[in-house]
Amino acid sequence: MTIPLPADQIWRDPSVPVDDRVEALLAAMTRAEKVSQLYGVWGGADSAGGDVAPHQHDMSREPVVFTEIIQDGLGQLTRPFGTAPVDPEQGAASLAHSQRQIMAANRFGIPALVHEECLTGLAAWQATIFPSPLCWGATFDPPLIEEMAAEIGRQMRVLGVHQGLSPVLDVARDLRWGRIEETISEDPLLVGEIGTAYVTGLKSAGIIATLKHFVGYSMSAAGRNLAPVSIGPREIADVLLPPFERALRAGVDSVMHSYTALDGVPAAADEHLLTGLLRGELGFTGTVVADYFAVAFLQTLHGVAGSERAAAALALHAGIDVELPTAHCYPLLAEESATSYDVSAGDSGPAPADIEADIEADIDRAARRVLAQKIRAGLLDPDYRPEQAGPFDLDHAAARTLARRVAQRSVVLLANRGETLPLAPGARRAVVGPRADEATAMLGCYSFPVHVGVHYPDVPMGVPIASLAEALAADPHGYTVVAPPGGHVMDLSDADIAAAVAAAHDADVVVAAVGDVAGLFGRGTSGEGCDAVDLRLPGRQEELLEALLATGTPVVAVLLVGRPYDLSRQVDRLAGLVCGFFPGQEGGPALADVLSGRVNPSGKLPIGFPSGPGGQPSTYMGAPLAQRSEVSNVDPTALFPFGFGLSYAPATWGDITITGDAAADKTDATAATATAAWPTDGTVTIAVELTGDRTRATSEVVQVYLHDPVAEVARAEQQLVAAARVELAPGQRRRVRLTLPADLVSYTGRDLRRRVEAGALELRVGDSSADRRAVFALDMTGPTRFVGPDRAWGSTVVIDDVSAVR
Repeated sequence: MTIPLPADQIWRDPSVPVDDRVEALLAAMTRAEKVSQLYGVWGGADSAGGDVAPHQHDMSREPVVFTEIIQDGLGQLTRPFGTAPVDPEQGAASLAHSQRQIMAANRFGIPALVHEECLTGLAAWQATIFPSPLCWGATFDPPLIEEMAAEIGRQMRVLGVHQGLSPVLDVARDLRWGRIEETISEDPLLVGEIGTAYVTGLKSAGIIATLKHFVGYSMSAAGRNLAPVSIGPREIADVLLPPFERALRAGVDSVMHSYTALDGVPAAADEHLLTGLLRGELGFTGTVVADYFAVAFLQTLHGVAGSERAAAALALHAGIDVELPTAHCYPLLAEESATSYDVSAGDSGPAPADIEADIEADIDRAARRVLAQKIRAGLLDPDYRPEQAGPFDLDHAAARTLARRVAQRSVVLLANRGETLPLAPGARRAVVGPRADEATAMLGCYSFPVHVGVHYPDVPMGVPIASLAEALAADPHGYTVVAPPGGHVMDLSDADIAAAVAAAHDADVVVAAVGDVAGLFGRGTSGEGCDAVDLRLPGRQEELLEALLATGTPVVAVLLVGRPYDLSRQVDRLAGLVCGFFPGQEGGPALADVLSGRVNPSGKLPIGFPSGPGGQPSTYMGAPLAQRSEVSNVDPTALFPFGFGLSYAPATWGDITITGDAAADKTDATAATATAAWPTDGTVTIAVELTGDRTRATSEVVQVYLHDPVAEVARAEQQLVAAARVELAPGQRRRVRLTLPADLVSYTGRDLRRRVEAGALELRVGDSSADRRAVFALDMTGPTRFVGPDRAWGSTVVIDDVSAVR
């Protein structure tokens, strides 16, 4: 059936309200044209570079013919730059050509939305590779991450990309999970603050951020990727949901669901999760996109659909608007023969629920959201043109400088004994270990060289990346660097260890670079599908450290890792321990800056280090029963706690006071017992004075933790409620004031309602979750208040220079 186009085509008029433009367009579309907007096409999925995901080839009954699949339109184009090494100019020209084809093929001239991965920068050949999300968390610096995301967004925008599949807001829970490297932190407040900054940065460049993975993915059983999840509703509400709630308030227009099944219900088929919670309770109005192949997984992996069409029906009704990465199940919904369909167990088998839905209504609902998103993105405006003006420099000097700043700020100094660090100029350094002479040691699994470039070994990496050995050899301090071949993380030989030991005997200091190989689906020791059995350093790296320590030469270990590992047996004998996580393209020079002392380390751990190889999952936010006790021989206390990080020139802490709505000043945490009042609808302000070292600039992160001794449910022993980074010039004295709204102490009670209630509380102030410079006892007073997603999220921070004030 052909429906003639209205003469006025009001959907192209930017002066008409978005909803009116959408309704006019929907009224003119056939079902096939509407459904065509509900899936993407992955043009490179059948090419040599199409081995990005392990199931993609299993999903294709026959190759997708581009000209046929776009005849009624197309919702999205999947990763035109992020599937194979493509010269930016050629890629932009090819993308513009594809968009012209799509616009010409459908009656309405609607282009596709273009999405790319952008977890560590735009995942495209020759684009700057920024530090990994754990590094973002280690900065405790949301404005810096916003600046980074804005640069990533600009690189995407100039190429004609509209949507980025980031940030990951999964709160780290089990360190064995391979995707820990993609998370920002084990703390929901920090994940929310940093993730929202990233969203704001992308949005400032005109890019649609996609929050993922909604929700629960990081609690996969035994730390295995795509494993079932069984957690209670309060843990979801108080730990896993808050980052999404926070980021949604920044105006997010896209959410990607989780692969997992929560208590037996796959997220991709969970109407309560994707419609009731996400849209009904949290107020989300954008599009929900499928994680790659997840719609088909309802049949092939979860077993809740009896056919591909049934899988499409379940996902669409649950609330997934767009099937990604390519057309597979959703095109089957274009058949006009049926007016209703079963969205239960599928086309065969017993139905767990008798739900009949109007297929037209569900298609219209999803198409309405997709079209509204395209209109908001300007794709239906009369002046839209797919061509982009080149040439394109995706790795310009300013971007590299920014990547280096983020990397420098993210480096965490964990141990420094005997003043070994900073390294003295000119001395002889043995730079050894399997991560010492390997440039990709700086990169996470979603960086282009690791994610895609590994399938093209003859293609250059695309951007310059120095290994740690190269960076130290080129350092202005003039080190003499001996760097024997380090071997492979998972295949260290006796000869590799012997060469490292020989170099150590002939050096003043050993710099041992150990850690992970980032990869995908078993091709690495960290990354998606690269889960760990325990938390020992992979391979024979612990044996290597022991051999180096036995030489008697001071050993500084540099960790290039995607997760924390157990170093409890070596830490007391190491001269220094530095953690870089995966610091990106400029990670080598940034680490050299810190090791040499040009940069004072100021990173803080976004996730704690374990004190043993097992005992997972365990995070600093455990309830009292999760802490060390007399009834178990297993001590879960972290070796290095959340928020921890040393400095070459630590700030001096001065007066710490609290004031607020009827609060009394109290400066001494050990002094007597007077308590401050905090109304359930009020605020308190904590003020901390800090003084910088007289010889060099320094930076401190003031952290405030909540302890609730008695509540309706067992709460975390403590949790972060405020943090502020304070920069100090040499000798400078500054005062930071953090004003905390009462909503920050809210929690989910037995009735699953979030409340702020009267009772005794403690606020603990320090520079880590294990450090207490002051402890304030408070009485929260007043009536119980119930709060929702619109509650006050963070603290207000004011920093004053008081150097001249006495």
